[in-house]
Amino acid sequence: MIRSSSAFARRMLMVAAVAGIGFAGAVNNAAADAKFQSWIADFRGTAMKSGITAATYQRAFAGVTEIDPEVLEKARFQPEFTEPVWGYLDNRVNEHSVATGREMARKYSRWLGAIEKSYGVDRNILLAIWSMETNFGEIMKRDDVMRDAVRSLATLAYADPRRAKFARTQLIAAMKILQTGDIDRSHLTGSWAGALGHTQFIPTSYLAYAVDMDGNGKRDIWNSVPDALATAANLLRKNGWQSGRTWGYEVVLPAGRKFPSGTRTIAEWQSLGVVRANGKAFPHGSEKATLKVPDGRNGPTFLMTRNFFVLKNYNNADKYALGVGLLADQIAGASGLRQDWNRPFTPITMKEREELQTHLRELGYYSGKVDGKIGGSSRDAIQAFQKQMGLDPDGHPSKEVLTIIRKKIE
Repeated sequence: MIRSSSAFARRMLMVAAVAGIGFAGAVNNAAADAKFQSWIADFRGTAMKSGITAATYQRAFAGVTEIDPEVLEKARFQPEFTEPVWGYLDNRVNEHSVATGREMARKYSRWLGAIEKSYGVDRNILLAIWSMETNFGEIMKRDDVMRDAVRSLATLAYADPRRAKFARTQLIAAMKILQTGDIDRSHLTGSWAGALGHTQFIPTSYLAYAVDMDGNGKRDIWNSVPDALATAANLLRKNGWQSGRTWGYEVVLPAGRKFPSGTRTIAEWQSLGVVRANGKAFPHGSEKATLKVPDGRNGPTFLMTRNFFVLKNYNNADKYALGVGLLADQIAGASGLRQDWNRPFTPITMKEREELQTHLRELGYYSGKVDGKIGGSSRDAIQAFQKQMGLDPDGHPSKEVLTIIRKKIE
């Protein structure tokens, strides 16, 4: 199909800037599509050498005619590496995610017990991963998030030099999944990066760890919550998860003392004056732990044990592993952090952030979803309101901004 509208031309120019596609190919859709189709035809030989049948290849690429420009745009921004730690965690570890986690713990109690028995991974860790990955499956219902996995990976393989090698490997793995019959072509969906199912497994990890927990003959992490949670548990176990042990401890450091980096036993850290923030004793003095100070010495401080680093096999970012651990603890009934983050504003609750978004929408600043999660559109709306009110446009969801906007609404 050839499109000639100015809007489409602008979109293709954006893709060209992101992906390095030539100017002529960006403006001329037919030429751009032809290059992509040529790449698809050439990649067939590589797939055949990897065990993909001609029938599977044809089925995989049926209807894939052009790259997905939104995949390239999303590839530029990863919150684990761009958001401040407090912003990343506020959106993921909050009263809503805790309450939903506890609800899911009751709903899937029987399956979680069976998974714990089989794999030795704490149920609350699995619930926290499910929350962090797809908001307990809610994200999988959103057409604006979930994408055709073959098209996404082919886009990255063809047009993103930084991820091309990774994407080619994952694309072949995705076709192998299709070839097994565990999922049909129409349901082979995932994130912009090709992460699949409730617990967002990249295709190679799916092939290595996928489990048919519900016993229906398919390893279906898209439609079976037991399969998805057991698959996550299997990954953690095979990467060294220590059953019955925690991921880490919030600690307090003695004032005025510098601490060397490295890993020591808990007993050695104690001898240096490190104590648990909740006042309890450490249960395993011989266990090794690493000191982490993600927000400076005046913010929360942690001793991270082996399980923390096992969690990073899921997503190699400290913020992610910390979010899983903190959320798991709160789902299990623990209180939040004793020491708050060094936010440059007075924080508000999830419910209050929803109220803030609602008021911003009423005043015409915001048109996004009212969910309490502060992303780019929420920050832009807050900044616009702050500018209008003569305030410092920092974009933070603060108590101060909420107080002012409440008065504005009255």
